[in-house]
Amino acid sequence: MHVPDGFINAPVSVAAGVVAAGAVAVSLRGARRELGEGHGGERTAPLAGLVAAFIFAVQMLNFPVAAGTSGHLLGGALAAILVGPWTGVLCIAVVLLMQGILFADGGLTALGVNITVMGVVTVLVAYGLFRGLVLLLPRTRASVTAASFVAALVSVPAAAAAFTALYAVGGTTDVPVSKVLTAMVGVHTLIGIGEAVITALTVGAVIAVRPDLVHGARGLAAPLQLRVGGELVDAAPAARPAPAAARSPKKLWIGGLVTALVLAGFVSFYASADPDGLEKVAADKGIDSKVEDHAAADSPLADYGVQGIEAPRLSGGLAGAIGVGATLAVGTGTFWVVRRRRTHAEPTETTESTA
Repeated sequence: MHVPDGFINAPVSVAAGVVAAGAVAVSLRGARRELGEGHGGERTAPLAGLVAAFIFAVQMLNFPVAAGTSGHLLGGALAAILVGPWTGVLCIAVVLLMQGILFADGGLTALGVNITVMGVVTVLVAYGLFRGLVLLLPRTRASVTAASFVAALVSVPAAAAAFTALYAVGGTTDVPVSKVLTAMVGVHTLIGIGEAVITALTVGAVIAVRPDLVHGARGLAAPLQLRVGGELVDAAPAARPAPAAARSPKKLWIGGLVTALVLAGFVSFYASADPDGLEKVAADKGIDSKVEDHAAADSPLADYGVQGIEAPRLSGGLAGAIGVGATLAVGTGTFWVVRRRRTHAEPTETTESTA
């Protein structure tokens, strides 16, 4: 659903850019708290960077959803559930920035539109629904996985509706909004099923190995309570060789990175070549009649291939691997800086609270 330049006019694109910038600024503050919670901040920045790199890789895997139409992961639900909603918005923003600058995927003047639609809307809808379902369902790992499925499924047509709303205000063509809405929500509901499957499988796999590293699964291991004198009190925890939070996530990080590299560098070659949902709707309805050339069209990695390498498989695989590495580096660096700023701020906050 990467919106190219020319679909939305300049005033609305600027307004969406302001919304996106504000969301990123707020998310930076919220991410400081998320990156400092739970299992230790020194390990959260690499894990959050890995989530961004993994989403980049999976977005290269277009899957068929209808005749002549494909879809790909948006990733807002997955990022929010794994690392938290604030950090999740930043993950998607990093992915979209890398795709736009390096691979000419998604317009640069439309970057604010894409962050708003694919990052902010998907995270808000998915995580809000996810938290509501987790509160209603039994506190089990299966419930978290099921809630992830539903949240991801709903987030995709919600993003399609958000794009349609922006088109209604600032579309550069005269296609009736009702036709755009029907087509966009219809095809993206199908894409949402694929999004839901990928999200649930990924969340379920991580929970099975390290539930303590899944933001949305925190609190599942509720302390055993005993009734004493008519009141419930927490029982003393049994002795364990090492709590899960104390174990290094190195194996998970390496496994996730290898998976991302394999997906982007090899599996992506077999992805569907059909246009994605937005591209198909735009072509069928005429929304793309005023599309503009991408400012980064001359990038050596444009269209997910390495310029100068003729072999398609090698060119695409190498481009995918470079994208994973670049997204991992930028994402980890960003989250490390955010985490460091929180660490430096904590002594001041403690001093003020005890004054």
